[in-house]
Order: sequence, then structure tokens, then C-alpha cells
Amino acid sequence: MKQYIPPSYVMIMTIPFGMKQSRQENLTYLAVWGLLFAAPVLSLYVRSVSDTNLTFNWAEVFVVWKLFAVYLVLFLIHNFLLAPMLVHGHHRTAYFSLLAVVIAAFAVFQCSNRPREWRHGDRPPIEQPRQEPPPIGEPPMKMEGGRPPKPDEPPHQRLTPPPIVGERDILALITLLLMFGANLGIKVYFRSREDRQRLAELEKQNLEQQLEYLRYQINPHFFMNTLNNIHALVDIDPEKAKDTILELSKMMRYVLYEGNKQGVPLSRELDFIRHYVALMQLRYTDKVRISVLLPGEVPDRQVPPLMLITFIENAFKHGVSYQKESFIEVKIDVKDDQLLFSCRNSKADKSNEEKGGVGLTNVRERLNLLYRNDYTLRIDDTSDIYTVQLIIPITQ
Repeated sequence: MKQYIPPSYVMIMTIPFGMKQSRQENLTYLAVWGLLFAAPVLSLYVRSVSDTNLTFNWAEVFVVWKLFAVYLVLFLIHNFLLAPMLVHGHHRTAYFSLLAVVIAAFAVFQCSNRPREWRHGDRPPIEQPRQEPPPIGEPPMKMEGGRPPKPDEPPHQRLTPPPIVGERDILALITLLLMFGANLGIKVYFRSREDRQRLAELEKQNLEQQLEYLRYQINPHFFMNTLNNIHALVDIDPEKAKDTILELSKMMRYVLYEGNKQGVPLSRELDFIRHYVALMQLRYTDKVRISVLLPGEVPDRQVPPLMLITFIENAFKHGVSYQKESFIEVKIDVKDDQLLFSCRNSKADKSNEEKGGVGLTNVRERLNLLYRNDYTLRIDDTSDIYTVQLIIPITQ
């Protein structure tokens, strides 16, 4: 027969009891409790040193430690059982219900462990006034009613029992509530910090996946254009086609081994652009004026791989005309830890390639992912000239 389990018990069992805490959180608790338990020892030591009549007595320390031990047990219960219910499990009703039970049990414990003379129902000790003998020749003092008090009869006083909850109990409950509140605050702080770290890690992984996807799009697009160039040269000039294949092999090596990195040396990226432009020049006649200005001295800086080549591909795709003279101008410079890229090209009446590829949308996405707002991209599209200006920061 299947055993029936109360729903409340199931809820408590699903609470992450003993959930793993961060090392910093554990060290925080250890430091605080270590200071608390060390405080009475240091206090008694300082007092015994400053007062020669006072001796260091461990019994006094143990009395304070006994009180701290009660709070420590309640802290452990709250830290490993109650607090995770609220912070991690979001079981507010169960948390506050169990918290009320713990506080009530602590209040009962406090009242039952008062000093004996302060327990409810006990008669507090009354100091007997000292009876002075009457002076010689005077009659003994008489009480009300005309009879002298009996020797064992205490004087008539009104006895008032102490209150059920005293000032000491209220201070203990306030201390307990402050301790629980501090515990919740620390847990919420470390939980929010872990959430921020986890979110940053997820964003980083998402960024890497997006960049990987964008690079995957770049490679087929680039090889498609290059193979079309080789196909056009095979019948026209086989020797040039052979040289083109050698250039293509160098470029493939760069794409395969450097394209998946976050950053590559600027010199390697500029070499890749030189090979690509040389490869494209083999396909066109002198009617196409191609100008490439690269820095003579290349600093040792890092740039994203295959970022600039997209603009140059776009210039060859849309800026070359077989019917009229056309031009492509590429200029790259480095100033003040910034890479300045400019590409101008004439506009053909009709694109030399079919529509497709990653285009500028891909570039904008990569720039946003890599630099957010720390870059400048200007595109000027007129009736006969297309201009792109890009400024990005470069790192060592």
C-alpha cells in the first residue's frame, strides 16, 4: 500500500536543506562568530591586567559562551534550514510559520531559564529589617491591633510577582531577530552576487555562440567569391589561376586557424587583406582602379579577425562595373589606440553578384557584441559613390 505523505512534509523535504554556500559567505559567518566568542576572553583578560585584585576566571567566560551557544544553535537552524526556504525556495508562508515556532520556543526557553529568584510564582527574598532593642525604661513597640509582633513573624509587606516577560527577555528576542535579519541580508547579498556572476557568464557564452555563428557565416561567403574568381581565370589565364590557388591556400590557412580567435595581430589581418585584394585584381582589367593604403609600421595590436574584409568584399561586389571605369579605395591607419578604416567605391549599375551573404547586418551585430557603443560606423550612400568609415579601439 502506498504510504501517504502530508503535503507540508513534501514541501519541507523539497527545500534545499544544506544548500552549498559560497566560500566567502562561510568565511563571513566564521569571522563574526569567532569574534563573538573571543570577545569575553579578551574583555576578561584586559580587566584582569588592569585590576590586580581581579583574577582571570574561565568560569565567567563559560557562562557567556553558554549564552552564545544558544544563539549559535538557532543561527545554524536559521542559516541552513529556514533562510534557504525564503531566499532560494521562495516559500514565504512556510518560512514565517517556522520562524514563529522558533521564536516562541526561544521565548519559552528564556522564561524557563531565568535565575530562580526571578521565576514567576516565586517569592522574591525579603531582607529582614534589623530590630533594634528599645531603650531602657521604654515599653516595647506595639504594632497595629495593640499586640507586639512575634519574633518569627516578618513585617507586613505586599508581595508582587515579577512579570511574565521581562526586560531581559525582550532584549534577547530583539537580539535574536536582529541576528536572523543579518543572516537573511548576507544570504540575499551573496545570492544576488552569484546571480550576477551567473548572468555575466551566460551573456559571455551567448556572445561567444553568436560570434561563432557569425564567423560560420563569413567563411562560406568568402570562399564562394574566391572560388568564383578562380573559375573565371582557369580558361582565361591558367598560370594566373595557379597563382590564385596559392594565394587562396594562404588565405584558407588564415581563416581556419585564426578566424575562430577573439583577436588576431593587426599585421596578420593586414596581410590577409593584401592577399585578398591581389586575388581580386587578377580578375579585373585596368578599367578598375584599386588603391590600398596600409600603415608602413604596424603596431603590435589585436583586432577581430575577418571584420574589415566584409566591407572590402562588399566594395568588389557592388562597386565594379565592366561597362565603365570604376574604383575602389581602401585606407587603414592607426592613431591613438584606434583603428581608422575607410573604404570608398564607385557604384555599378547592377551588382556583379547575386544577392546573398552576410552583408552589413553581420558586421553591425559583431560590432555591437564586441564594442557595444565604443565604436563609430558611418555609411554614406550616394547615387554614384559608397563610403564606409569605421573607427574601433584596438588592444595590445
